[in-house]
Amino acid sequence: MKTFTYPAAVPFDANLTVPRLLRRRRDFDPAATVVESQDDAGTWHPIDGTEFVKLIEALGRGLIAAGVKAGDCVGLLGRTSWQWAHIDLACMSIGAVTVPIYETASAEQIQWIAQDSRFEVVFVEGPQHRAHVEGALSDYDGLREIWTYSEGAIDQLMERGSSTPDEELSARQDALTGGDVATIIYTSGTTGRPKGVQLTHTNLCNPAVNTAIALAFLCGPGSRLLQFLPLAHSFARQINMIALASQAVIGYIPSTANLVADLNSYKPTFTLVVPRVVEKIYNSAEQAAGGGFRLKLFRLAAKVAIVYSRELDTVRGPRLRRRIQRAVFHRLVYRRILATLGGHVKYFVSGGAPLGERLGHFFRGIGVTIYEGYGLTETTAPTSVNLQQSNKIGTVGPPLPAMSVAVADDGEVLAKGPHIFIGYLNNPEATAEAFTEDGWFRTGDVGSLDDDGHITITGRRKELIVTAGGKNVAPAILEDRLRGHPLVSQCVVVGDKRPFVGALITLDLDMLPGWLKMHGKSELTHAQALIDPDIRASLSRAVERANRAVSRAESIRKFRLLDTDFTEANGYLTPSMKVKRTLVLQDFAQEVEALYNGPGRARGGGGGG
Repeated sequence: MKTFTYPAAVPFDANLTVPRLLRRRRDFDPAATVVESQDDAGTWHPIDGTEFVKLIEALGRGLIAAGVKAGDCVGLLGRTSWQWAHIDLACMSIGAVTVPIYETASAEQIQWIAQDSRFEVVFVEGPQHRAHVEGALSDYDGLREIWTYSEGAIDQLMERGSSTPDEELSARQDALTGGDVATIIYTSGTTGRPKGVQLTHTNLCNPAVNTAIALAFLCGPGSRLLQFLPLAHSFARQINMIALASQAVIGYIPSTANLVADLNSYKPTFTLVVPRVVEKIYNSAEQAAGGGFRLKLFRLAAKVAIVYSRELDTVRGPRLRRRIQRAVFHRLVYRRILATLGGHVKYFVSGGAPLGERLGHFFRGIGVTIYEGYGLTETTAPTSVNLQQSNKIGTVGPPLPAMSVAVADDGEVLAKGPHIFIGYLNNPEATAEAFTEDGWFRTGDVGSLDDDGHITITGRRKELIVTAGGKNVAPAILEDRLRGHPLVSQCVVVGDKRPFVGALITLDLDMLPGWLKMHGKSELTHAQALIDPDIRASLSRAVERANRAVSRAESIRKFRLLDTDFTEANGYLTPSMKVKRTLVLQDFAQEVEALYNGPGRARGGGGGG
């Protein structure tokens, strides 16, 4: 087994907790801006260190007054915003446990999270979120209050807490230890049922402090982070903690709907991305070029940027001719792209899914370096990331300070350190399975480790799909529901490293005649059935029903009907009737491509969705 450990930048502090970390940030420079909050008009308002801690403590007092005890779980559903972060930090600062819920979570998922965590109170952003949660939890007997923060719940709670003595708040904060659970993040497992990942104050705070030192070039004085990825995701959440452990100023926006305008108004120096966002920026730039000569110019400029970046990794560096070409294309092409990013962006931090080398080199070539990292919810997000002094595009970098990685003999990537979660809530069996006998966390990913400690991820050990947008998708929950349709024999959900989730479906020919008769239709051959509009419409409705069990990001957007079934006889099913997924994906690769890039060949006939 090959291992690599990055030495800690600062000693491990068992007493470091979220409220202590926040006070450290304030005390470093009380008058320095920590957060900028955007109002409805798009104007940014700075919050300095003194006011920042006051606001968090005021809400903490309100939660105490509302009966939230140490160890209580508090649900939180909403888009990325300062209000979301305010609630999250206030909960953790009084010893409560934040339970983030994706805004797009299905009613079934919300119900399971509530039942498993037993939260009694939940914050929601707006009235539509409140209605969704109320509907999902209509049969849940543990709910005491729903607070809608876009309708003044934060101010109301802070006013409610004005009578909470300072001593009571201090007692709560002083009683916290690094080993106390700070948050439970639910992540999809291979069974489709989300598992509650328990992360402690140590998991959040010690890695944040060490990582902030390693990434000082990124989040040092003068740096500005724009957050738009969901804070319910561990990646965005921990980068938030890293920024709070550094001197970076944090701005929040709820989505990428007005990203260009927000980038230009906030002017960040770095931001978080998933590969899909990077792809969209590139594709938008290409489309903006139009056609004809301008499109040819853009593509030539892109090629020069990629080659220039690759030459940066050589001993000789970029040739004179390449430097001249890059300077010319900067004036003609690159500066326009950089202007759409606000004009100040120097870095992207990419995670959640693999980033293609081509995009990494293109953006570095035009002047925005992408530092790709790697991690899971169970590792409190980042375990490794490329660094300024050692950036190998195509890898996910070395482990961060105080963290260790290893590659087992079977190729599985393992991790150890203060960032590793303490276990799945109410699931000791899954927790035991997640660790080796000597305490290494099994990531479920396959990869390699070079002599400099850089990790390269080559695939997934299990079937969990990770879309290009960084969303974890458990295929079984969708496949099981689709197979409930009388015309569906087998289904394989696809979408790993793709922009959306799709499905390959085979028809049950034994059930076809009966279905046709029930619907007043004449007999059809297999080939005719594949393109029949009524059959495709019925399957589309089945897909819509299956999608109700998952979030929007996990839902099937397109499906494709195959002209052959999966059976034990043709080798696609095991004796226990399980689909050999790897073989299907290999043999039907063109059909998968057709879901994303066009009609494909005749074998996969009858696409739809």
